[in-house]
Amino acid sequence: MSSKKFIIATFILVALVQLYVPAKMILDQKKILKIGTEFKFKTAPVDPHDPFRGKYITLNYAENEIKVPEKENWITGEPVYVSLAIGKDGFAKIKSVAKEKPGNNVPFVKAKVRYVTDNGSNQLTIDYPFDRFYLEESKAYDAELIYQQLQQDTTQITYALVSINNGNAVIKDVLIRDKSIREVVKANQEKKK
Repeated sequence: MSSKKFIIATFILVALVQLYVPAKMILDQKKILKIGTEFKFKTAPVDPHDPFRGKYITLNYAENEIKVPEKENWITGEPVYVSLAIGKDGFAKIKSVAKEKPGNNVPFVKAKVRYVTDNGSNQLTIDYPFDRFYLEESKAYDAELIYQQLQQDTTQITYALVSINNGNAVIKDVLIRDKSIREVVKANQEKKK
């Protein structure tokens, strides 16, 4: 093979790999959205100084702690498997946390240990991999304001609808009183006109 043919073949191969990687990521996300089990994660107030970084909402979840027997067995940043159930209120509840992948038919998400409290309560705090919800640029600022206001009103229920499949998770939407934050922002923007 001449060097020119080799260079062209290499170029085509690199181009195909560059197309394959993002396409695979998108298809994997779509697959989770299509076949995953949906959980509602009730959101909690976020740091009011930096709720947005760019064009997404930073989400924190009310259900992100579980008591563990011995805090020494858990390391900050360590990957864990969080088994989930749906509580009586319809929201996701942590059933257990383990270092090993749970058995079949147990809904779980791969997450990380944020920290374990050092005050004797042994509360393990979890960092979920779905803490950002991306929005269109035109709606981001209004969504930020609405989200901040509602997080301070305890009568308003705000949650993320998350699709989970085999440990992987994708946020489908953020809902306020069972209405998509996109629709709430759109309605507010139309009122201002």
